[in-house]
Amino acid sequence: MKKTDAPNLNASQPPALSGKTLVVLAGPTASGKTALGIWLARQFQTEILSADSRQCYKQLNIGVARPSPEELAAVPHHFIASHDIQENLNAGWYESYGLRELDQLFKKHSVVLVVGGTGLYIKALTEGMDIMPSIPPELREAVTLAYHTSGLSWLQGAVQKEDPLFWQSAEQMNPQRLMRALEFIRATGESIMTYRKQQKQPRDFQVISIALDLPREVLYERINDRVDIMIKEGLEKEVQHLYPMRHLNALQTVGYKEWYPYFEGACTLDQVREKIQQNTRHYAKRQVTWFKKQQDFLWFSPADKEKILNCIQSRIKH
Repeated sequence: MKKTDAPNLNASQPPALSGKTLVVLAGPTASGKTALGIWLARQFQTEILSADSRQCYKQLNIGVARPSPEELAAVPHHFIASHDIQENLNAGWYESYGLRELDQLFKKHSVVLVVGGTGLYIKALTEGMDIMPSIPPELREAVTLAYHTSGLSWLQGAVQKEDPLFWQSAEQMNPQRLMRALEFIRATGESIMTYRKQQKQPRDFQVISIALDLPREVLYERINDRVDIMIKEGLEKEVQHLYPMRHLNALQTVGYKEWYPYFEGACTLDQVREKIQQNTRHYAKRQVTWFKKQQDFLWFSPADKEKILNCIQSRIKH
């Protein structure tokens, strides 16, 4: 697969101040980021900072496709199984956390890899987040409960009615984004869009952004196969153990939430499997849409690892 035309990756970036380069490896779930990220990290003899908003939780393993113990041993990883599901993490928090991690990593390496598929986390780390008012926990819990009681159609209708400005450009099938917007307008009386200035914050490192792309039918086949493997590896038992904590935000995620009706006798195991596959495909489609909107990414097939390596090496400022 040929890389798509893209603007100069460094055109909107400040000059690197001390020869530090952050290589971002992104893309949809099941596209091969983990294996390729480890291979690239070994080429540069460096470490990996994860940008996955679910692999960071200690209690989540099979359902989030956490790297295997062998993969984690091959290259030092950060932000993998590092936090508890009781913690309420978000992109603004990750920006601060990630910059602290990078500050330490750049003391040892001139090149550091960020690998993951959570677009907002990557954007926060590389460009910064607008400062936004905090949301009262009780309001957040009320919106979450209402969504799980009344469903996505209720959530879509509420956002469309209460924040039409956001609704016009919203990912209308993404409940996490919709709940965030609803929480925000109910807490502040203003649309979340009024706080999005989209101004990039200066960073003291160069950013090179790579995204992985696969034909849709290939990606979807990989997703379906991976879900089957997860179930064989014991995903049901993992989720059952976490079922009493299903109200937590960390457990409102694909691969976990589909099991809850099954445990309550409302669906069959085959229906759970099909729903996880379907929801994962939808999630992957949203990820691709997100990254395609970002101007600085260069797209490659995951099989083109030598081309990706050469691309990175040719863009590193010395």
